[in-house]
Amino acid sequence: MSDRFGLLAKRCVDILLATVGIVVLSPLLLGVAIAIRLTSKGPVFYRGIRSGRFGRKFRVFKFRTMIENAEQVGGPSTGQNDPRVTRVGGFLRKFKIDELPNLINVLRGEMSIVGPRPEVPRYTDQYVGEEKIILSVRPGITDLSSIEFIDLASHIGAEDVDATFEREVLPRKNALRVRYVKTRTFWGDIKIIYMTLLRMVRRGR
Repeated sequence: MSDRFGLLAKRCVDILLATVGIVVLSPLLLGVAIAIRLTSKGPVFYRGIRSGRFGRKFRVFKFRTMIENAEQVGGPSTGQNDPRVTRVGGFLRKFKIDELPNLINVLRGEMSIVGPRPEVPRYTDQYVGEEKIILSVRPGITDLSSIEFIDLASHIGAEDVDATFEREVLPRKNALRVRYVKTRTFWGDIKIIYMTLLRMVRRGR
């Protein structure tokens, strides 16, 4: 009963924060959308397929930061100096502004404010053992792995980026995701939100 109440409370907080976030940030969101349309060919949003709770597939809302049809040109990972990233996209990625449209997914019930970052089915289909519990909760806009790998491109480098991500980054990200699911609490989520904002401010200095 307490767990069910906790899930309900988390969902109510998600709806509240997502609604307030979209309203407050609407001028920024509109400005980013205009900048994307004026500086590169293609849609404003990137709508890639991700694995959600219980493995259900959904299309994520993100501002497009790469050239049109970028996934047909290269793999799912983005390393340093990736030529597919647009000029505006590089700025959006640095400050994680490209992920703000995830708030739409939160309102739709596909994501949460805090939870394991959603992965492509290519990787979630390979979950084994306790990694499978990652899919027992809604994926989130931020989590422990988002904080540790806030500058993901620098961890991946510029050569053989997909293999490097799968070999060196993905196992660590999954370990942090499992840790979150096993230890998640309301106050733990608040701490993750605070730590995320703090890292973003420091990154902008």
